Amino acid sequence: MPSETLDRPQLAAVEGAPRADSATAYDLYLDLLKKCLTRYLFPQTLHPINPRVGTLRQRVLQPIERVLESKGLVLARQEPFDPQVRARGGDFPKDAETMIGLNRLNNLQACIEDVQQREVLGDFVETGVWRGGAAIFMRAMLGAHGDTTRTVWAADSFEGQPKPDAENFPHDVNDGLWTMDIMKASLEDVQRNFARYGMLDDQVRFLVGWFKDTLPSAPIEQLAILRLDGDLYQSTYEALVALYPKLSVGGYVIVDDYVLPACRAAVEDYRAERGIDEPVTQIEWTGAYWQRHT
Repeated sequence: MPSETLDRPQLAAVEGAPRADSATAYDLYLDLLKKCLTRYLFPQTLHPINPRVGTLRQRVLQPIERVLESKGLVLARQEPFDPQVRARGGDFPKDAETMIGLNRLNNLQACIEDVQQREVLGDFVETGVWRGGAAIFMRAMLGAHGDTTRTVWAADSFEGQPKPDAENFPHDVNDGLWTMDIMKASLEDVQRNFARYGMLDDQVRFLVGWFKDTLPSAPIEQLAILRLDGDLYQSTYEALVALYPKLSVGGYVIVDDYVLPACRAAVEDYRAERGIDEPVTQIEWTGAYWQRHT
């Protein structure tokens, strides 16, 4: 899609579909893609039971869940589908490629449209890709713009969250996300998801491993979009240290887990240490972004 057609680089999160009487093929394609990646169009009424980490219920149910998983079963409860909850990324979709919802995908789209329109140089990266949905959307947007010059980098351990390093990152000491099987998605599964949407090609690169091992030496020269979805203080801070210096002026940092105290502390500490004073804009109940000006 030629960049001159992009006349709406609005960065606010907006719910709802484009009007059929005014939408272009570009609008309709991206709207349909977002609703497929989130399963907004194909909701499941059975939801995996994910008790709070560290609770007695979690300790009791986790062995049962693993036995069921080995038999191709899942422990679930039946709930009505709430489109508003799905739009804001407030649930754990059973089989969607992303859990960030429509609103944060809308924000990602707006940021990408803006850097495309202004020809901000650099690739796109997501640190913490889960099942790959947001990175798939990034690659789809390159195709929608006819952009063959950029690469989408998908960085993840592809084996879940790291166990907290309490000695070096005390903010993470009580985090239990590393114990949750739902947070795990293998490289093979993510690559299959890319292929399902026709997005697995040489414009996609995977950085496999813990951020402390992969990001400092990643062969990324320049970035226009830096999307952070690592949840923890450590994952967020390490990604900023390794990648923010490569972000072009005019590019965007998007922090998915800004609502989490540890993640927010990592962002605030990094910004304070580097004297970054560009305003941070909240996307919705979680998620925030800023544009690099200097």
